Amino acid sequence: MEVGFIGLGVMGRSMARHVLDAGYSLTVYTRTTERAQELIDAGAYWADSPKDVARQCDIICTIVGYPRDVEDVYLGPDGLVANAKEGTILIDLTTSTPSLAQEIYEKGGLRAVRSLDAPVSGGDIGAREARLTVMVGGDEDAFEKALPVLQTFGKHIALMGGAGAGQHTKMCNQIAIAAGMMGVCEALVYAEEAGLDQTKMIETISTGAAASWSLSNYGPRIIAGNFEPGFYVKHFIKDMEIALAAAADMGVETPGLQLACDLYNELAEEGFADMGTHSLYKLYSLTSDTSGTSSQ
Repeated sequence: MEVGFIGLGVMGRSMARHVLDAGYSLTVYTRTTERAQELIDAGAYWADSPKDVARQCDIICTIVGYPRDVEDVYLGPDGLVANAKEGTILIDLTTSTPSLAQEIYEKGGLRAVRSLDAPVSGGDIGAREARLTVMVGGDEDAFEKALPVLQTFGKHIALMGGAGAGQHTKMCNQIAIAAGMMGVCEALVYAEEAGLDQTKMIETISTGAAASWSLSNYGPRIIAGNFEPGFYVKHFIKDMEIALAAAADMGVETPGLQLACDLYNELAEEGFADMGTHSLYKLYSLTSDTSGTSSQ
């Protein structure tokens, strides 16, 4: 079986490496060729375009930036749907819109090409350690055939329903993270201004009801002043805007999500769009009226 992988960014490069290490023949494409060199050196094949990947591969994974990138890669004249072989399974790991996932599914079906929307959660750490959560929408038969590939980088993998269900589940994930990250950042600022040892505070409250992945994984990074991206602020804003639009379509009110999106947009305007989502801490520091180290 020939596996294709398109998109070798912060998470995609690690995920593709797990596929290769599992023994699959792997063909890769990304717009920044240098990002593929490590994989090529390890035995992956290079393709010059998504069309070339489509013509060669049986299962194709993609993880790109924005819904417009997904649309280009899948639905353009040189994209995957128009050029994939009959029976190919397309797996979009990007966080995108449920409506686009459904469109890809329907248009692929006209050519006997199957698709799964399978956004992931776990950030750069989860990608490196092959323990991502994978939320899948699509047909059960396609899911079962694709599952061995998904298992190379995913630890928790679930078929959530038909086309678009994976993206809707990821929206639930992002809504929960948005509120949680606000809480993590506020708790750390509060602890510092109260004169607490922030590290000891995290260790203590992580044993109780406040425990969370963001607190345990991003809290220490914040304390260390490491705001490099495990997941970009600009991409998180994209996700929140998708969730807000989908919620509005369903008549669901999400005031916490709206507040988080407003704060992250403010953070991006301050120049942090290419930093990690935990850099929201910087915004609290910038707006702090105190003179403690949290204003650094």
